[in-house]
Amino acid sequence: MSEHEPTHSTAADVARRMDTTKPHSARFWNYFVGGKDNYEADREVGDKIKEIFPGLVDVAVTSRHFLSRAITCLAAEHGVRQFLDIGTGLPTADNTHEVAQRVAPDARIVYVDNDPLVLVHARTLLSSTPEGATDYLDADLYDPDAVLRAAAGTLDLTQPVALVLLNVLGHVADHAEARSLVNRLMAGLPSGSYLVIGDSTATSEGMIAASETYNASGAVPYYVRPVDELAAFFDGLDVLEPGIVRITRWRPGPDGASGAAPDVDAYGGVGRKP
Repeated sequence: MSEHEPTHSTAADVARRMDTTKPHSARFWNYFVGGKDNYEADREVGDKIKEIFPGLVDVAVTSRHFLSRAITCLAAEHGVRQFLDIGTGLPTADNTHEVAQRVAPDARIVYVDNDPLVLVHARTLLSSTPEGATDYLDADLYDPDAVLRAAAGTLDLTQPVALVLLNVLGHVADHAEARSLVNRLMAGLPSGSYLVIGDSTATSEGMIAASETYNASGAVPYYVRPVDELAAFFDGLDVLEPGIVRITRWRPGPDGASGAAPDVDAYGGVGRKP
């Protein structure tokens, strides 16, 4: 993991860092949601996991629905105008800035990721309404202080911010360390800020087997956690209704996709900092 300050990387920097011979979570996830920004190594492990546990495809798709509903809720019902999205992943439909600025054109969004392929597509994430703003940082979850310092170039950290961590905390193997990282990030945000987390959970033998297969592929490991460990990230926060639930059951909307989705092995929630 990089210990450098967040940067805006050059194309040469990105090319040097990209390794297409091993699967990567952003590209692997992109394959599962029907994207084209993936390589043979990502598709191979993806196909293997589909045979073991096809439900992971549902997790990938419904995670995007959950993100959209959570961002819409915060912007429309709670007046949030600033979003810090760490572990952005590859652009798809309804990225955080698109959802937020559809509700509130003056919303400001900072994306954070350190995957080289995501950096290649960062320009897609930098579109914005004239009233709002977006920025992209090549930065690391493991350095919360540096992330917050850089984000302050676009966001006003004296005003509420929604911190979004979607399918990223599983990269941190140790639960205590993951909690520490989340706590340090939230400590740098003012009262009235929000935490949005959605992640795969160790709630079925199939999901656990899928995680083990992925981790054996040579990719950077991703660990699924029990629900109580995911819920612990919200300790000290006021959790919005309906609580920490399966992502398909978090305020399902009229889109049909979320309401009809199976009970996926992924939980999420939204909490407010008092």
